[in-house]
Order: sequence, then structure tokens, then C-alpha cells
Amino acid sequence: MKQKAEILSQRIRVFGVVQGVGFRPFVSRTARRVGITGSVTNKGSFVEIQAHGTKEALQAFLRCLRQDAPERSDILKIEVTASSALPESSFEIISSAKESSDIFVPPDIAVCKTCSKELFDKHNRRYLHPFINCTACGPRLTILDIMPYDRERTSMGKFPMCKKCEQEYTHPQTRRYDAQPVCCNDCGPQVYLMGRPERGADAIIQTRRAIMDGKIAAVKGIGGFHLCCDAKNETAVRRLRQLKHRPAKPFAVMFRDLSAAKENCCISPKQADILDGCQKPILLLDRKPESTLAKQTAPGNPRIGSMLPYAPLQLLLFTYPDGVAMTDSLIMTSGNVSGAPICKCDADAAAELSGFCDVILSHNRDILTRADDSVMDFLEDKPYMIRRSRGYAPLPFLLSAPLHGQVLGIGGELKNTFCIGKNSLFYPSAYVGDMADIRTVEALKESISRMETLLEASPQVVACDLHPKYNTVRMAEEMGLPVMRVQHHFAHIVSCLAENDCSDEVIGVSFDGTGYGTDGTIWGGEFLRASYGGFTRLGCIQPFLQVGGDASAREGWRIAVSMLHHLFPEDTPRRIQALGLCSAQQAQVVMRMADQNLNSVPSTSTGRLFDAVSAILGIRTSSTFEGEASCALEFSAEAYQKQHLRLSADSFSYSEPLLRSTQKGFVLCTDRLVGWLTQQRLAGEDTGKLAYAFHILLADMVCQGCRKIRQDTELSICALSGGVFQNRLLTGLCATRLRDAGFRVLLHSMVPPNDGGLALGQATAAMYLLNKERNDK
Repeated sequence: MKQKAEILSQRIRVFGVVQGVGFRPFVSRTARRVGITGSVTNKGSFVEIQAHGTKEALQAFLRCLRQDAPERSDILKIEVTASSALPESSFEIISSAKESSDIFVPPDIAVCKTCSKELFDKHNRRYLHPFINCTACGPRLTILDIMPYDRERTSMGKFPMCKKCEQEYTHPQTRRYDAQPVCCNDCGPQVYLMGRPERGADAIIQTRRAIMDGKIAAVKGIGGFHLCCDAKNETAVRRLRQLKHRPAKPFAVMFRDLSAAKENCCISPKQADILDGCQKPILLLDRKPESTLAKQTAPGNPRIGSMLPYAPLQLLLFTYPDGVAMTDSLIMTSGNVSGAPICKCDADAAAELSGFCDVILSHNRDILTRADDSVMDFLEDKPYMIRRSRGYAPLPFLLSAPLHGQVLGIGGELKNTFCIGKNSLFYPSAYVGDMADIRTVEALKESISRMETLLEASPQVVACDLHPKYNTVRMAEEMGLPVMRVQHHFAHIVSCLAENDCSDEVIGVSFDGTGYGTDGTIWGGEFLRASYGGFTRLGCIQPFLQVGGDASAREGWRIAVSMLHHLFPEDTPRRIQALGLCSAQQAQVVMRMADQNLNSVPSTSTGRLFDAVSAILGIRTSSTFEGEASCALEFSAEAYQKQHLRLSADSFSYSEPLLRSTQKGFVLCTDRLVGWLTQQRLAGEDTGKLAYAFHILLADMVCQGCRKIRQDTELSICALSGGVFQNRLLTGLCATRLRDAGFRVLLHSMVPPNDGGLALGQATAAMYLLNKERNDK
């Protein structure tokens, strides 16, 4: 007689992104398939499984958990212990019960292929349903009120399920088993035109007609409103620019599908995977010469910020059975007043967007947390984040060091995000915005409060910038917590270290626009000896006088005049006139201010250096948006690079020194470089060639600076961070030279190198200080 196999009982805890991704239904189906009984439940911060079965069945079950988990899940660890629970006769999903542990809030997920197919299936009961979703897709963070992630804790809780939806929600055999936002045309949210009677299908049809009539629509999405028009209608796009007072800053384009994107943009296979993946960020792609997009979409810019529809309503805007001949390309730019956060409700839209658009297509599913679109570039054939938001936030970064405590990094003044650290996990927020506008400050306060609730976090310290006049600093000081001030460029380097989970001491190269230095001057071209615990400044670019305060950040010609006045004091006016930088009167004002030190401050800003070179080369003398002149300089250099072989410093007959030593370390001879570029330009040299030479020679200087530090300190790891390293050309040139010189190079990928990554650096530095103080006691 065959002996009955012994039944074992185990408690299995799965940590990571296992909520809102169909993990519990996956566990239930897998358990039934391999012969496991028991239960699975959310514990608020992890999933707990009571599993009963034979040794072989349990081994197969664990193997499936590790190998076959839903693609949108992210398992960090699995704990298995023996259980005293009694065996059960079936396997069930049971009610959620909170426990204290690490928490993983699920980000929003783009509509999946299966739901997209059902959306246009006339025989499916969710045909043309603007809120179709399943266990594998749909909104998460933006509708979540409190953990654990269950329907009653989301903004879908106010929409009772009909009997058919409830049947799907409660039965493991369906695609919508335990899908929290599940709904249909009968029981879900409704779309409507604000201030007009059209609802449902009529609202969508009228919006489509308006767009094709050349009008502008505001459309409520998953994380906020977009402003939308036909991206191929030059008149409509120009009108949107005029209404938004946005003369040149590129607009993002949403293409109907991957095929439409490929008709207008150059897309590699890896880029296509990202573009059409489950996050669907805006991806910066090279524009094809034959593109039919309006020139005003991105004037003077060779790249298009491209994305595909990620919400069902967006799919319906492109395709609907109403007879309208619809465009395959829509401008989809953030719905906000310049400087303010993205609008998330009807009141916001009515107050801020009604002057920009002809119709407002909204819906009654509340957005609880704003999430602007993520923006991503590609560097070295992998993602290079520019703005980390929808689809990625607030997924945490895990450091291998055993850290204990809770901290808040409040972020920077521009491109603000914040970061909450809990022990070794650091949770960067979705993009908030620029803090000069009081509405963005209020949005930051609101977002921090909600995220602290979701993560059950009570920070012991708040980290902020050194700058005494930043709104973020004032806000940190008003929170009633101990305040740790973290130098701006040090925070950039620590952000890069944290993303790469590197606890070594490194050479940090931090290049950006503006950061408050420990000496009270403007920094922005820094070489730091740095680790999580602190830094020493060892070098910088050649300081110059930044004349004109805030105006100098917009008007690169001011920096150019100041530099030329220092370099060529005998005949500055002649050179300024020959270069066409400004009027003689404007030049006299700047030179007088520099001589008398009026509204002038010493600066090592690499961002302003780029602006000055752009002006001197006749590319851009001023900027209408942040980085415009610097980007134009990069584009000119890239265009030249594509037409010519790689060139070295020798190819430009450049004989000036790259670096000189000082009492405090060294400076890069960027003043000599500016002087040489000026002489070459006045001699009639090609502008594109000089733009490329600037990038080549600056990269050579960076490598030379790192070599000197290695010689003095034996450090051999370089971390590159700061907004200037959004420049793909400079970053690639620096990385190549440093690797050729034997350095290990740390770059960003999923954290922005710009100020959107500062909060991670602030929070990590604060956590290390907190732990050091604890250990020192």
C-alpha cells in the first residue's frame, strides 16, 4: 500500500513591489496549479502566504514565485519559515491586514495590450470604456489614499461594482481577479466636458472634432491634465505656444502607436521596448528629416519628446467610431500655468487652463497624488532619466548598507522632487515642479504629507539645501524637525552614489547651473573628494564674475561680456560688436557693473559657461526656458560630430594648458578655452566645429582634473552628476576618456542627474549622519 505523502506547512513572506501588480491572484493560481492549499494576504508592506503541501509541491511553489512572478512586480526578498497553522482544504485570498515593515507603493501602470484589444472589441462589455483596466494595468499611486492597496482605500471606493464586475473581481479564473480599479461602462467613472452638457461618448466625440478643427483641448489623465492639439497642425501648435507664453520650449508628442512614432522618429529596438513598455515615459528621440510634425512642435530642436497612449481615454481620442478623420500625433504637454504644478482636478483646470483651451475633457475619478509624465533620454544604449515621475515613482532604491532611521530630503528649488528614507530604502517622489510659485510649494507640502501617510513614515530629520533664500529651505525650517543642510553639489554626487549603491570614496565631478557654495559664492563646476559621509572641494572650473543676478541665467550674453571684459580688457567693445552679443550701451552697463562689483558674484557655474560660449559662437545669446542656449550649443556640436570623424584636441590646434594648480587645489583653464573660441570665431572658423571643440576640450579638462586627483589621493572611481550631464555628448566624451584612463565611472540611469535627483542625495547624506551620530554615542 502506497504511503501518503507528509503535508508540510510554511509561512512565506514576499517583500518588494507586490501590490497592485496582480501578485495575489498570481499566487492563488500558482498554488492551485501545483497542489498547495492555504491563503495569501496583503500585510500593508508585504504579501504573506500560508502554504500547505508536500515537500515537492512547496519547492515547486517557491520556484514559481521567484521565476514566474508578474512582469510588473519587483521581488526584493522572500522569507520562508515553518508554520504551525493547520492545513486547509483550498487556497484563498483573504482580507488585508496591516503589519509594520518595509512598504512598497505601486506606481501607475499603462493600459496593457489585452485591455487595449478589449477596448475596441464590439462584443466585449467594456467596448469603448474609458477606464478599462485589469489586474496587470491601470492607475495605482495616483488613486491610492492609504496602504494596503485595496479598493476601499482608493478613489475607486466611491464607485460600487456592478454584479458582473464583482463576479470578475472575486473569481480567480478571471483577468480582473482582485483588480482594485475594476469597473465597466455601467459602474465606473464617467467622462464629460466641463461647463457643457456632453457626457460619455458625446464628450469624447466633441473633443476629437474640436482637435481636428484646430482647437485646443485640456484632457484629464491618470496623474493630471494635459493640454492637447493636433501635432501636425502648425497653426494650432503656434496658437498653443502663444497662449502658454512658451515661444520655444519643446512640446511632448503622443503618437497613436509605435508605427506612427517610427514614421517621425528614429527608434532603436531598446528604445522601442521602453516607449511601448508598461511605464510609457516620454522618450527623447531623434526626429526624422521626413517627419510631418509641425515645426513649432520643437523649434530648432533635433529631438522629439515622444510617448504612446498609456490611458484608455487617450486611446479613444485617437480611435473612435464617429467618422472623424483623426490625426495620429497629438501635442500632450503638461496642463499647468508656467511654474505651477500640473492641474489635477476640475477646480484647478477651471482656474488655470480655461484661458489656454477651447474644451476641457474631464472625469470624476479623483487624482489623489499628482504624477506628471516621466521624461527619459538614452545614453550608452540604456535609459537616462531626465524627469522621474509617472510609472517609476515612488519605487525605492535599496542600499546594501545596514542603515536605521527615517529621514526626509526636501529636494531642490528647481525640478523639485522629495525623498523619504526608511532604513536602507529611499523613496523618491513623483515630480513636483519649481518652487518659485507658491502653488508648487503648497503641492509639495500636500505631497509630502500623503507620502508620509502611505509609507507610514515619521522623519527624524529633514535635509535641505544650503541656500538661505530657497522656499524649500524655509519649508524645512518650519517643519519642527532638526534640519540638516546639504551642499548642493555634494547632494548631486551622493545621489549618483546611492543609485549605484556605491559606498566607496570617489572623485565627484558635479557640473550644473547654480548651487550655493560653502564660501557664499555660486558653485557649479566642482571636483569633490566625496563619500556618503562628507566631501572636500579639490578643484573647479576657472571662476568668473556672474553679473546681473537672475537675469544672467536667462541672458548668456551678460556672462559672455563679463568674461571677455576680463580676458580682453583693452578692446572688449570691438570684440563684443564683432560677435554681435549686445548693444554698445548694454555692454557698457555690464562692464561698469563688473568693475564696481555691482550685482555681481564670483561663480564657477558650468551651466553659465555653456550659455556664454553659446552666445560667443552666435548660437543663442539668451534663453526663453532653462537650458535653451546650452542645449542649442550641444545640438550644434552633435550635428558637426555626425558629419565628421572623431577629433582630438590636437585636431583643433589647441595649445593652451588644460589645468593649473592653486593653493586650494586646481582650476580648469576654461577662461583660456573661452578666449581661444573667441579668437577662432572672429577668424571665421565654422561654428559647429567650435561647438564640438568646446565639448572635446572640456572633456579633456575633466579627465585631466580627475587624473590629478588620482595622483594625489589614489582614488580611481569617478561619479558624474549635475544638470550639465544631461548633455549626452559631454557625458559620453567624459566617460570614454575617464575609462580609457583607467577610472571606474559611475553614471546616472534611473535617477535624473539634474536637480530632480537632489532629494535622494540629501536623504542619503542625512541618513548616514543620523547613523554616525547614533554609532558615536
